[in-house]
Amino acid sequence: MAQGTSFKGIRWVAFGIIDPTTGLIVADEKKGLSKDGVVLVDGDGQGATTANITGLEEAGQQQYANDKVKRITHGTPTPQVALTMLDMPFDIGAKIKGYVTDGKGGWVLTSGRKPNVALMICSSDYWGNAVLDCFANGEMIEPSHNHATSNKNESDYNSTYTYQSLSPIKNDVFVDPTTGTQQSYKEYSPGDPSFDAAAMLAEVFGGFTDSDNKIINRIKGAGTTGTVVSEDPSKETQG
Repeated sequence: MAQGTSFKGIRWVAFGIIDPTTGLIVADEKKGLSKDGVVLVDGDGQGATTANITGLEEAGQQQYANDKVKRITHGTPTPQVALTMLDMPFDIGAKIKGYVTDGKGGWVLTSGRKPNVALMICSSDYWGNAVLDCFANGEMIEPSHNHATSNKNESDYNSTYTYQSLSPIKNDVFVDPTTGTQQSYKEYSPGDPSFDAAAMLAEVFGGFTDSDNKIINRIKGAGTTGTVVSEDPSKETQG
Protein backbone atom coordinates (compact mmCIF):
# COMPACT_ATOMS: atom_id res chain seq x y z
CA MET A 1 0.00 0.00 0.00
CA ALA A 2 1.38 3.44 -0.98
CA GLN A 3 2.13 5.88 1.80
CA GLY A 4 -0.59 8.35 2.77
CA THR A 5 -0.40 11.93 4.08
CA SER A 6 -2.08 11.44 7.47
CA PHE A 7 -0.18 10.13 10.48
CA LYS A 8 -0.72 8.22 13.68
CA GLY A 9 1.47 7.66 16.70
CA ILE A 10 5.20 8.03 17.26
CA ARG A 11 7.21 4.88 16.68
CA TRP A 12 10.55 6.30 17.80
CA VAL A 13 12.95 9.22 17.68
CA ALA A 14 16.69 9.11 17.01
CA PHE A 15 19.44 11.63 17.73
CA GLY A 16 23.02 12.19 16.65
CA ILE A 17 25.61 14.90 17.32
CA ILE A 18 27.18 16.38 14.18
CA ASP A 19 30.69 17.80 13.91
CA PRO A 20 30.25 21.55 13.22
CA THR A 21 33.25 21.66 10.87
CA THR A 22 32.93 18.50 8.80
CA GLY A 23 29.21 17.84 9.04
CA LEU A 24 29.93 14.22 9.94
CA ILE A 25 28.42 12.20 12.76
CA VAL A 26 30.46 12.20 15.98
CA ALA A 27 30.93 8.45 16.45
CA ASP A 28 32.36 8.38 19.95
CA GLU A 29 30.77 7.37 23.25
CA LYS A 30 32.29 10.33 25.12
CA LYS A 31 32.26 13.11 22.54
CA GLY A 32 29.09 11.92 20.82
CA LEU A 33 26.08 9.85 21.86
CA SER A 34 27.30 6.33 21.15
CA LYS A 35 30.04 4.30 19.50
CA ASP A 36 28.41 4.67 16.08
CA GLY A 37 27.05 8.14 16.85
CA VAL A 38 23.27 7.59 16.71
CA VAL A 39 20.90 6.74 19.55
CA LEU A 40 17.36 5.47 18.96
CA VAL A 41 15.41 6.12 22.16
CA ASP A 42 13.11 3.20 22.89
CA GLY A 43 14.35 1.56 26.07
CA ASP A 44 12.26 0.29 28.97
CA GLY A 45 9.86 3.11 29.93
CA GLN A 46 11.52 5.45 27.43
CA GLY A 47 10.43 7.20 24.26
CA ALA A 48 8.68 10.23 22.83
CA THR A 49 5.10 11.19 23.70
CA THR A 50 4.65 14.20 21.38
CA ALA A 51 6.63 15.77 18.53
CA ASN A 52 4.92 18.89 17.21
CA ILE A 53 6.67 20.23 14.11
CA THR A 54 5.98 23.84 13.14
CA GLY A 55 7.41 26.38 10.72
CA LEU A 56 7.76 24.02 7.75
CA GLU A 57 6.55 26.86 5.51
CA GLU A 58 6.12 30.58 5.95
CA ALA A 59 2.79 32.14 5.00
CA GLY A 60 2.97 33.98 1.69
CA GLN A 61 2.99 37.77 1.46
CA GLN A 62 0.70 39.15 -1.21
CA GLN A 63 2.25 41.70 -3.57
CA TYR A 64 -0.08 44.12 -5.35
CA ALA A 65 0.13 45.95 -8.65
CA ASN A 66 -2.56 47.65 -10.67
CA ASP A 67 -4.97 47.08 -7.77
CA LYS A 68 -4.57 43.32 -8.11
CA VAL A 69 -2.62 40.60 -6.34
CA LYS A 70 0.15 39.87 -8.81
CA ARG A 71 2.61 37.86 -6.76
CA ILE A 72 2.96 35.93 -3.51
CA THR A 73 6.42 35.81 -1.92
CA HIS A 74 7.53 33.28 0.66
CA GLY A 75 10.18 33.70 3.34
CA THR A 76 12.72 31.10 4.40
CA PRO A 77 11.13 28.30 6.46
CA THR A 78 12.23 28.08 10.10
CA PRO A 79 11.16 24.62 11.31
CA GLN A 80 11.23 23.70 14.96
CA VAL A 81 10.02 20.75 17.02
CA ALA A 82 8.34 20.77 20.42
CA LEU A 83 9.43 17.36 21.69
CA THR A 84 8.19 15.69 24.87
CA MET A 85 9.92 12.56 26.14
CA LEU A 86 8.41 10.08 28.58
CA ASP A 87 12.00 9.38 29.52
CA MET A 88 15.47 8.88 28.04
CA PRO A 89 18.95 8.11 29.40
CA PHE A 90 20.17 11.08 31.47
CA ASP A 91 23.51 11.47 29.68
CA ILE A 92 21.83 11.49 26.26
CA GLY A 93 19.41 14.21 27.33
CA ALA A 94 22.27 16.23 28.81
CA LYS A 95 24.51 15.94 25.76
CA ILE A 96 21.91 16.90 23.14
CA LYS A 97 21.09 20.15 24.98
CA GLY A 98 24.75 21.03 25.50
CA TYR A 99 25.44 20.13 29.11
CA VAL A 100 28.97 19.00 29.99
CA THR A 101 30.06 16.81 32.87
CA ASP A 102 32.56 17.68 35.58
CA GLY A 103 33.44 13.99 35.87
CA LYS A 104 31.94 13.79 39.36
CA GLY A 105 28.26 13.43 38.53
CA GLY A 106 27.60 17.12 37.90
CA TRP A 107 26.48 18.63 34.58
CA VAL A 108 26.40 22.31 33.56
CA LEU A 109 25.23 24.09 30.42
CA THR A 110 28.22 24.75 28.23
CA SER A 111 29.39 28.35 27.97
CA GLY A 112 30.64 27.55 24.48
CA ARG A 113 28.62 26.69 21.41
CA LYS A 114 25.74 24.26 21.73
CA PRO A 115 26.07 20.91 19.96
CA ASN A 116 24.79 20.45 16.43
CA VAL A 117 22.09 17.79 16.68
CA ALA A 118 20.50 15.73 13.90
CA LEU A 119 16.99 14.47 14.61
CA MET A 120 14.78 11.82 13.01
CA ILE A 121 11.15 11.22 14.00
CA CYS A 122 9.36 8.07 12.84
CA SER A 123 5.58 7.76 12.90
CA SER A 124 3.14 5.73 10.79
CA ASP A 125 0.53 6.51 8.20
CA TYR A 126 -2.89 4.91 8.51
CA TRP A 127 -1.74 1.91 6.47
CA GLY A 128 1.21 1.22 8.76
CA ASN A 129 3.94 2.58 6.50
CA ALA A 130 6.77 4.47 8.21
CA VAL A 131 6.71 8.27 7.97
CA LEU A 132 10.05 9.97 8.59
CA ASP A 133 10.56 13.65 9.50
CA CYS A 134 14.23 14.53 9.35
CA PHE A 135 16.52 17.35 10.40
CA ALA A 136 20.25 17.18 9.62
CA ASN A 137 21.25 20.03 11.91
CA GLY A 138 19.80 22.04 14.77
CA GLU A 139 20.04 22.97 18.43
CA MET A 140 18.11 21.53 21.37
CA ILE A 141 17.03 23.40 24.50
CA GLU A 142 15.13 22.38 27.62
CA PRO A 143 13.97 25.73 29.01
CA SER A 144 12.39 24.54 32.25
CA HIS A 145 11.81 21.78 34.81
CA ASN A 146 8.44 21.54 36.56
CA HIS A 147 8.10 19.79 39.92
CA ALA A 148 4.92 19.12 41.89
CA THR A 149 4.04 17.08 44.94
CA SER A 150 2.53 13.64 44.57
CA ASN A 151 -0.62 12.78 46.52
CA LYS A 152 -2.94 9.85 45.89
CA ASN A 153 -1.89 10.33 42.28
CA GLU A 154 1.76 10.37 41.27
CA SER A 155 2.94 13.71 39.88
CA ASP A 156 5.08 13.04 36.80
CA TYR A 157 7.13 15.45 34.72
CA ASN A 158 8.02 14.50 31.17
CA SER A 159 11.06 16.30 29.77
CA THR A 160 10.07 18.93 27.22
CA TYR A 161 12.55 20.12 24.60
CA THR A 162 12.50 22.63 21.78
CA TYR A 163 14.53 21.75 18.69
CA GLN A 164 15.37 24.66 16.39
CA SER A 165 16.57 23.57 12.96
CA LEU A 166 19.58 24.99 11.16
CA SER A 167 20.78 24.62 7.59
CA PRO A 168 22.77 21.41 7.13
CA ILE A 169 26.52 21.82 7.52
CA LYS A 170 27.45 19.89 4.38
CA ASN A 171 26.44 21.68 1.18
CA ASP A 172 25.16 18.53 -0.55
CA VAL A 173 22.58 17.66 2.12
CA PHE A 174 18.82 18.38 1.82
CA VAL A 175 19.19 20.11 -1.54
CA ASP A 176 16.22 20.99 -3.76
CA PRO A 177 17.13 19.13 -6.99
CA THR A 178 15.23 21.63 -9.13
CA THR A 179 16.93 24.81 -7.87
CA GLY A 180 20.00 23.72 -5.89
CA THR A 181 18.66 25.48 -2.79
CA GLN A 182 19.44 23.86 0.53
CA GLN A 183 16.63 23.25 3.04
CA SER A 184 16.69 22.48 6.76
CA TYR A 185 13.96 19.82 6.71
CA LYS A 186 13.37 16.70 4.65
CA GLU A 187 10.66 14.05 4.77
CA TYR A 188 11.16 10.53 3.50
CA SER A 189 8.62 8.10 2.12
CA PRO A 190 9.59 4.43 2.52
CA GLY A 191 6.61 3.66 0.30
CA ASP A 192 8.48 5.19 -2.65
CA PRO A 193 9.95 2.39 -4.82
CA SER A 194 13.27 4.27 -4.96
CA PHE A 195 13.55 4.71 -1.18
CA ASP A 196 17.01 3.83 0.16
CA ALA A 197 17.10 3.60 3.97
CA ALA A 198 20.89 3.44 4.18
CA ALA A 199 21.30 6.52 1.98
CA MET A 200 18.72 8.39 4.05
CA LEU A 201 20.52 7.62 7.32
CA ALA A 202 23.86 8.67 5.84
CA GLU A 203 22.39 11.98 4.66
CA VAL A 204 20.53 12.85 7.86
CA PHE A 205 23.24 11.68 10.27
CA GLY A 206 26.39 12.85 8.52
CA GLY A 207 27.71 9.68 6.91
CA PHE A 208 26.35 7.34 9.58
CA THR A 209 26.42 3.63 8.68
CA ASP A 210 23.78 1.44 10.32
CA SER A 211 26.11 -1.54 10.57
CA ASP A 212 23.80 -3.65 12.75
CA ASN A 213 20.58 -2.46 11.04
CA LYS A 214 19.15 -1.24 14.35
CA ILE A 215 17.28 1.58 12.59
CA ILE A 216 16.76 0.02 9.16
CA ASN A 217 15.00 -2.94 10.77
CA ARG A 218 12.71 -0.53 12.62
CA ILE A 219 11.78 1.21 9.37
CA LYS A 220 11.11 -2.07 7.59
CA GLY A 221 9.14 -3.31 10.60
CA ALA A 222 6.74 -0.35 10.74
CA GLY A 223 3.21 -1.64 10.39
CA THR A 224 4.25 -5.30 10.43
CA THR A 225 4.57 -8.03 13.03
CA GLY A 226 7.81 -9.73 13.97
CA THR A 227 10.96 -9.07 15.91
CA VAL A 228 12.74 -5.72 15.58
CA VAL A 229 16.06 -4.70 17.07
CA SER A 230 15.83 -2.66 20.28
CA GLU A 231 18.26 0.03 21.42
CA ASP A 232 19.76 -2.44 23.88
CA PRO A 233 21.29 -5.24 21.72
CA SER A 234 20.61 -7.72 24.52
CA LYS A 235 16.86 -7.13 24.25
CA GLU A 236 14.33 -7.75 21.53
CA THR A 237 10.78 -6.50 21.32
CA GLN A 238 7.87 -7.65 19.29
CA GLY A 239 6.65 -5.02 16.80
